[in-house]
Amino acid sequence: MWFKKKIEAKPEDKLQLPDGLWAKCEACGEILYRKELEKNLWICLKCQFHFRISCRDYITLLLDDSQFDELDADLESDDPLEFPGYKKKMKEAQQKMHMKDAVVYGLSKIGGHPIVFVAMDFGFMGGSMGSVVGEKVARAIRLAHEKEIPLIILSASGGARMQEGILSLMQLAKTSAELALLNQKKIPYISILTHPTTAGVMASYASLGDIIIAEPGALLGFTGPRVIEQTIGAKLPPGFQRSEFMLDHGMVDVVVSRRELRNTLKKILDIVWKHG
Repeated sequence: MWFKKKIEAKPEDKLQLPDGLWAKCEACGEILYRKELEKNLWICLKCQFHFRISCRDYITLLLDDSQFDELDADLESDDPLEFPGYKKKMKEAQQKMHMKDAVVYGLSKIGGHPIVFVAMDFGFMGGSMGSVVGEKVARAIRLAHEKEIPLIILSASGGARMQEGILSLMQLAKTSAELALLNQKKIPYISILTHPTTAGVMASYASLGDIIIAEPGALLGFTGPRVIEQTIGAKLPPGFQRSEFMLDHGMVDVVVSRRELRNTLKKILDIVWKHG
């Protein structure tokens, strides 16, 4: 039997594609054209998985006329524990993301309703919560309390920032206490959970909303599935800690596609807030 000799293509003969032209869906593995993804709001065209987008993208997507009066934009950590390499890592993240830390907050409107809007960005050190993130969230809550307008927090985080140790963990109690005061005044707080929202952020303000909205397929929980499986020595149910699983078990109120998120927020505000 005769076989054709396999001819190896030379590197210069291979099709050269520009970097960043394609993206792989982490849920279904589909290779997607980035321009088509962008047109589809970074939602997988095959399985509807929601790719991570920046806090600035959410501002454009959700707020009236994309208008956002940002406050305390220059607030940044001064490395309170003098953690090795932390200042350098912070500086790199600031230069890459064009922001001082992993969250922005300020005043805006949705459907004509004045709101305080907070958005985290996973691109900044995994959306980790240090003292600055906690302080900004606390100030946003106080602002909603002072102005008597609804609060919306959009979370995306890997949890507390280890480089700030106990100062980071203190933010869980601080933000939760501020939300308790807001609740006493009966001012609505809408929490939006995106992929992923985990650990200290999920254990504090992200899970304390009067209404909790999750994007489809988002990983939500205190610790990851792999750690849990290793700890308990058992296999977890399919879809464990994903938005749909959390909805079925009463941990979120509704799962909403990014395409419908703005309209959903408008409808909620129309119902729960007649002051605007």
